[in-house]
Amino acid sequence: MTARRTKIFAGSKIRELRGRIRKTQQAMAAELGLSASYLNQIENDQRPVPPPLMAKLCTLFGVSEAYFGDSDEIRQMQGLREILGDPLFKSASLRPAELQTAVKGAPALVDRFVTLYRAYRTLAERGASESLHPVAGEGLAAPQVDTAGARVASGSAMDVVGPYDAVGDWVQRERNYFDEIDRAAEDLHEREGFSDGMLSVNLARYLQDHHGIRVVIDNELDSRAMLWRFDKRGRRLLLSDGVPSESSVFWMAQVIGRLGYGKLLDRVVRRSGLSTEDARDLARVGMSNYFAGALLLPYRRFRDATRFRRHDLDQLQRQFGVSFEQVCHRLSTLQRPGEEGIPFYFIKTDIAGNILKGYSATRFNLPRFGGLCSLWNVFRAFATPGELQVQVSRNTDDAVFLNVARTVGHAGVSYFDRPRRVAVVLGCSIAHASELVYAAGLDLSDERTIIPIGPGCRACIRTECRHRAIPASGFQIDAGGEERGVLPYHMVPMDEAPIL
Repeated sequence: MTARRTKIFAGSKIRELRGRIRKTQQAMAAELGLSASYLNQIENDQRPVPPPLMAKLCTLFGVSEAYFGDSDEIRQMQGLREILGDPLFKSASLRPAELQTAVKGAPALVDRFVTLYRAYRTLAERGASESLHPVAGEGLAAPQVDTAGARVASGSAMDVVGPYDAVGDWVQRERNYFDEIDRAAEDLHEREGFSDGMLSVNLARYLQDHHGIRVVIDNELDSRAMLWRFDKRGRRLLLSDGVPSESSVFWMAQVIGRLGYGKLLDRVVRRSGLSTEDARDLARVGMSNYFAGALLLPYRRFRDATRFRRHDLDQLQRQFGVSFEQVCHRLSTLQRPGEEGIPFYFIKTDIAGNILKGYSATRFNLPRFGGLCSLWNVFRAFATPGELQVQVSRNTDDAVFLNVARTVGHAGVSYFDRPRRVAVVLGCSIAHASELVYAAGLDLSDERTIIPIGPGCRACIRTECRHRAIPASGFQIDAGGEERGVLPYHMVPMDEAPIL
């Protein structure tokens, strides 16, 4: 299957990068061998970026071609579609061309509109909850709290948006790669000579020698629903009994990051622009998790292994002594400038389709206000626990992806245990299929094998999908009476609907 080359309009990103290196438009045009007027047209999206110029821009700014892709525009378009599917906007449906004009002309305004809508949803849900369970003596005037239950000051819409959303947006803006943390963890791994097969012993010894911390198995943690606890006074890291060894190793690596690299992690979080303390605290946890993953799977060694093993997840898991989820998550972070791995997206979801974690280094975008499309192989994975499900899918923008899904987590330890059932999905553009072992045996030239995946029913523009749960935004509904299709109504694009 040959990938179609689409025209790339990247004016705003080129202007942003030019501003970072403090070059005038005329000076940069001369450096690129262009006329100033031609560069001006490119920066104003009047002309696409031709391939030869794209190569020069990547070299000049030290970024990959993927940086100039239209993933941000697609993400914003999808977000607007989802929002306008809310009954609140039932009389304000916009044609696709109007949405695209808004995204191209005022991307910052679109982002603020999405933030405002998130705040509205948060307050609406909170108001509904308080009307059912009013606080005695306070009614609807109860103090504002975020989604984690912590008090927040009244103020901007950003203050109302939950910390998980705010941190998730920040990580996505950084393409799930944090260079300083990544390199620090890699340097530590190489300097100490940690061995892939002896990580548990190596990390326990490092904690003892460098921080005076003993690693102790505590049989009582499990009864208190605790996985680990850091006993500062006793200088002990208490680990729950019976958890997989790869989890214990990850927690040790996380504590090493907090103790030895806390200032670095704080510095990265301070630059995030997150406005609430709850969000910053959550970001610090995320950065210590990032450090742990980078320490267990050092960048260059892991990237080289992925190429050698053609991204065979089970082989990588055994080679590095980590979990299946840790391998998948680390693959989604390999975006070091000049040394990029395949750009993957990574999703972790529960059996109800709630997205627990999600990052994307590709043009693939996650739904922001709804669940996953029911045609995803991740739901088939729940029916076959532990088995890998391979799928080739096409998004509504015609981008084709190869993805794999599998359940993760541990089995119950008793009859009364109720382990959480979750699964992960890892995917990349079909253009990289030859580099993945999972393409073996697939007939990528047969269009019938490609599953049409949508971004969630609100934003999905497919009119004939028999799996649709609710109508999409930007369409008029024709219930009709003379015929019945796969849906009890017809979805008529606004561009085709008669103007009343």
